[in-house]
Amino acid sequence: MTENKGKLFVISGPSGSGKGELCKRVLKKGCARVSISATTRSARPGEVDGVNYFFITKEEFERRIKVNDFLEFAQYNGNYYGTPKDYVISCLERGINIILEIDVQGALNIKKIMPDAVLLMISAPDYSTLVSRLRGRGDTSEDDMKERLETSRVELAQLPKYDFLVINKTNELDRAVETVCQIIGGKEMEENKTKHFESFANDFYLI
Repeated sequence: MTENKGKLFVISGPSGSGKGELCKRVLKKGCARVSISATTRSARPGEVDGVNYFFITKEEFERRIKVNDFLEFAQYNGNYYGTPKDYVISCLERGINIILEIDVQGALNIKKIMPDAVLLMISAPDYSTLVSRLRGRGDTSEDDMKERLETSRVELAQLPKYDFLVINKTNELDRAVETVCQIIGGKEMEENKTKHFESFANDFYLI
């Protein structure tokens, strides 16, 4: 066991915040490793057990749910997906920083189980930018967009429970990536602490 343990960083953000691409770039920089999830779906061509996912049966997954083997789990399209607790703890014990990109509910559940986890909220700078990004995807229906925007209100309302807010401004993704890497690297990043953004969730929707 290493004396310098790794840390768990949980990243969330409304749809359109750019958190997915941000996480990919952070991982490419080697700032942290992404956790490997367990799933009950079948492996796709080219996927490797223990690399892309831990592929297990539905019966095994449900057995592990009962004994609290997952930090969080969810069900999509009839298949389970979850974060194995033992895998994450093993990485942390070896000094490896781990990133989890999950929704707010899952993040808050993990915080209860692992109080030392660091929660980062990624957000667009304002509502109009969020709407523009969702429309710009070209594959989001008006009903789906309305649902995502309503969900964003619920998610941003939980900002005070997070440790850091990183605002992903248009054409400044590299800056947001660098901020996340600095937080992972142990920098205080005082200006990004959520205590400085008490009115952000309300101001976000002012047009």
